[in-house]
Amino acid sequence: MLNRFTVPSILLLVWGVVFFSQAEPLTLATDFGGFLVLGVIGAIFANATGAGGGVVFVPVFNHLGFAPVDIVATSFAIQCCGMTAGALSWWGHFTHAERQNAQWSVLPQVLVLSIPGSVCGLLMAQYAASSVPFLSAIQGNVDDLHLGFGVFSVFLALVIFASIPLLRKTTFKSEMTGVEVLLLPVVGFVGGAITAWLSVGVGELVAVLLILRGFSVTMAIAVAVILSAVSVWFGVIYHVVETQAVAWQVVLFAGAGAIIGGRLARYVVLAFSVQKLKLFFGFWVLLLGLSGLPVFY
Repeated sequence: MLNRFTVPSILLLVWGVVFFSQAEPLTLATDFGGFLVLGVIGAIFANATGAGGGVVFVPVFNHLGFAPVDIVATSFAIQCCGMTAGALSWWGHFTHAERQNAQWSVLPQVLVLSIPGSVCGLLMAQYAASSVPFLSAIQGNVDDLHLGFGVFSVFLALVIFASIPLLRKTTFKSEMTGVEVLLLPVVGFVGGAITAWLSVGVGELVAVLLILRGFSVTMAIAVAVILSAVSVWFGVIYHVVETQAVAWQVVLFAGAGAIIGGRLARYVVLAFSVQKLKLFFGFWVLLLGLSGLPVFY
């Protein structure tokens, strides 16, 4: 029978086998070991706020001079580790602590409505880029990637700030209405397409929608993490098979850190005020977003 230590133990064992099977593991650790810390930080932010880890990974990789396709591909692969660890942690919290909580009762329904749209939007943006001029123009362009990430991050930060008053609520909606049923697939589709380009997007948009519609903030974060985890697994296939642009040495260490961060993030959310957490994260995302605008570089 699986327990909360089984999956991390299996992942640790697999990581150890992969690491020690490398030709020069100590040299590899010296050259890329610093990405372990990046993975922890990125995953904690991602899984504690509902924003994808790409919010941290994209600007760092861009600063390090990675090519645009390498940035997105590697970010996807790292998030497969961290967002999956976070998703398992949040789902375990839901099944063991919140199953009888009416404010969390809509979580499975929200996922059913948003996941298919997200996957469709993501795959459309990835595989239709060669035949759609607009998608072809932005894919693989470092300036567009940098600018697009900046604009999206600034927008996300402003929405977070605007939703701060809603975080003071103590009662939340516990049932879906026709509005959410209609909006979630659409927002999922749009968010999935944005995620294909920036490696972030769908979790943030769905979380913001849920918060603005009056649902539990913590439940919205859990939805965003689980939704993002499913989406990045579909998205990484394209980069493994088609672009082959994943920097696996980086993923080996940043992915391990992301698993650690993904497991810790839920405790961060439950230990601190959601309002303070969102406010801090809003300023962080705003800073990263502004750094991506043309006036700042």
